[in-house]
Amino acid sequence: MLRRYFSPDWYFDKFDEATPEFLLENGIRALILDIDNTLAPYEEPDPNPRVLAWFTALKENGIKAAFVSNNDYERVSRFNQKIGIPMYPKGKKPLKKFMRRAIRELGVSPEQTAIMGDQIFTDVWAGRNVGIRCIVVPPIKDKTDFFTRFKRVLEKPILRYYRKREAKRKEKTDDKR
Repeated sequence: MLRRYFSPDWYFDKFDEATPEFLLENGIRALILDIDNTLAPYEEPDPNPRVLAWFTALKENGIKAAFVSNNDYERVSRFNQKIGIPMYPKGKKPLKKFMRRAIRELGVSPEQTAIMGDQIFTDVWAGRNVGIRCIVVPPIKDKTDFFTRFKRVLEKPILRYYRKREAKRKEKTDDKR
């Protein structure tokens, strides 16, 4: 039960593999995004050209976005300067407050919204708490502190569950052909 609750809906190797086409095909009109280790390493204060190009593609396809980050105002606002989307620093994920606020400000329903992040126990949990779909990407450059390493160990069985579920889903699709 817990593995199912914490398992993402999708797992991509890189953030921009969640293309506008993929998102629209799956009814996603808005993304709530984490920054650190999802779009950029902690040490990069500004978005790189790849991140900016992806945000341009999202906007051109009518996909709205907002940042809900557990990082501080200074980090989130600097990263957001060139992007210019709604932002909620110190978002206290996995709590619901800023997630709900972001969905409301984006003017979409939870069914039309997904969250993308690198952590099961903040990003996916936050998404499940407000009833939205969840996309996980591997951390760009992981922290080496004890707490982060411990969380990553706990995430492994959940990601194994996701991979097995996806393999079964693919098998069923292949059998129908």
